[in-house]
Amino acid sequence: MMTRRTLAFALLFHTALFAQLELPPLFNDHMVLQQKEMVSIWGTDHPNTAITVVGNWNESATTTADANGKWKVKLKTTEAGGPYMLTVRGSSEVVFNDILMGDVWICSGQSNMEMPLKGFRSQPVTGSNEAILNSTNNKIRLFTVKRNPSLVPVDTVSGAWLKSHPLTSKEFSAVAYFFGRKLNDVLDIPIGLIGVSWGGSSIETWMDKETLSQYKTVDLAEAIPDSPQRAHTLLYNGMIHPIQDYTNKGFLWYQGESNRMNSDDYLDLFPAMIEQWRTQWGQENLPFYYVQIAPFGYRGKNAAYIREAQLKAMNAVKHVGMAVTLDIGDCQYIHPPEKRVVGERLAYWALAKDYGMDGIAYSGPVYEKMEKTDDGKINLFFNYSDNGLISFDKALAGFTIAGEDRIFYPATAIVNRTGAVTVSSEMVPNPVAVRYAFESCPEATLFNIEGLPASSFRTDQWEHEENN
Repeated sequence: MMTRRTLAFALLFHTALFAQLELPPLFNDHMVLQQKEMVSIWGTDHPNTAITVVGNWNESATTTADANGKWKVKLKTTEAGGPYMLTVRGSSEVVFNDILMGDVWICSGQSNMEMPLKGFRSQPVTGSNEAILNSTNNKIRLFTVKRNPSLVPVDTVSGAWLKSHPLTSKEFSAVAYFFGRKLNDVLDIPIGLIGVSWGGSSIETWMDKETLSQYKTVDLAEAIPDSPQRAHTLLYNGMIHPIQDYTNKGFLWYQGESNRMNSDDYLDLFPAMIEQWRTQWGQENLPFYYVQIAPFGYRGKNAAYIREAQLKAMNAVKHVGMAVTLDIGDCQYIHPPEKRVVGERLAYWALAKDYGMDGIAYSGPVYEKMEKTDDGKINLFFNYSDNGLISFDKALAGFTIAGEDRIFYPATAIVNRTGAVTVSSEMVPNPVAVRYAFESCPEATLFNIEGLPASSFRTDQWEHEENN
């Protein structure tokens, strides 16, 4: 039987569950709201409380908290600019100041996305000191989602919106920062960057249970393991699910190293994750730009297969783009220091595809087709090379060629007069297949005229012993 004292405690506890008006940290001073959209704004309050949200750009919305105290509204935003003020009234009143309208990009992945502008210990970011020194910019705002693995989907995250400044930028994702800086330099609009990464994370941990289970058996943890970033769904639950309503312009992704050993699975998982995230955000055409993993001296399985899986996603999913890093890897360091190059290559995709910057190159050459010649050679043709191919005064290297016996030999390669690459070897009089840079740590020698490197590729789809 419940005594009067325990009843009073239960009522007090129940009341505490529904504290006064509260919004998640994504809504705070200095935030960036997606311009010219109906953005979602949400929070909690006492059940059945009337909620009014007012933006001083002459827009407002009302709703009522449900029986669990949750509420959400859609509020129309204006074109890029600010600062503005947002007022939320319920059982109490909350006012947010210094709000900018601009474009919000969610930047996720593993350590190469997480790597801060200041670099990791004993692992530098090229030019970081100058970049940090000159990072004071009121129009670039940064939000880092705090690490939070969870066994079940949660509704909020920890973090804060910060203005770009030497004290804040140095701790933020270098790739994301350089991406945002390039957009701001070119477009002169506010850019909001939300960093949500964890070093060593697998793609499986960023996917929800329902999507992941369509492709493999989902091993749900009963307790948070020592390496939660490799456990199924845990980072989705704790870091993606709670931000899925925050209206954004698109996604950046830099991950894949941790899935090198299951590249065949990645062929299905990566496109599935992209579509899952778009579904969660309720926008099927949200841009998704990602980085192909860089060369590194991996032991064991050839990393070219995970790069191939990433390359194939360009054809498997709409509104995606891949930044190739074949020319900036280091066989000794898994974290390439040229993060500015990576961020800017991602920005080229966005500027060309989402901001109407016609005339700029945004992709390196991508293998299109091959043709056999009568004299025992193979001609290779590429997309994204309208102005031609070049090796910048270096010999084209890294090409191998094979006949029906499937034995690959080093090949001679030249850019011919038609703009194709002609590949041949005296060891293979009747060639049927070519590969380029198809190893873990190759050297990039093939570029388009604009200086963007070609991805590693192969013309065959032969089964490979290394993949077993």
